[in-house]
Amino acid sequence: MKPSIVSGDLLDQQVEVIVNSWNRNIIPWWLLLPQGVSRAIKKCGGTQPFREVSAYGPIPLGEARLTSAGRLPFKGIVHVDGINMFWFAAEYSVIQSVHNAMSVVEENGFHSAAFPLIGAGSGNRSDSWSLERMLDAFDTIESSVEAVIVTYSPKG
Repeated sequence: MKPSIVSGDLLDQQVEVIVNSWNRNIIPWWLLLPQGVSRAIKKCGGTQPFREVSAYGPIPLGEARLTSAGRLPFKGIVHVDGINMFWFAAEYSVIQSVHNAMSVVEENGFHSAAFPLIGAGSGNRSDSWSLERMLDAFDTIESSVEAVIVTYSPKG
């Protein structure tokens, strides 16, 4: 499948679900100072999605979990573990995150999903590296879901 690539804010996308590149749930959510996408979700959507994802316990690298969207206007948030314990994204973690997020999206009957650049930012990878890995992953997926990769561009 070929996702669209847009520049903007993940939280402004007209989709049913968004993807959050989260951590492994080893450190309690309330001890972390969220960055990037997670910070925006917490600021605009509240803490409910983070409380829900913490109930899953440790998330294996590259796996995905679905929660509500809190106060955000989406039907859900798919949290993926895109970075390892050393805050570094590997090809495996990014590709598996895309595959597993798309599995969750399809299993729950969603028709559209927006992804941030998994592995960029807190994952210590460049935007171009993350985008390339994600496109490689999408190339191996057959789906009718409308997927969007959002490269962050601040409002202004």
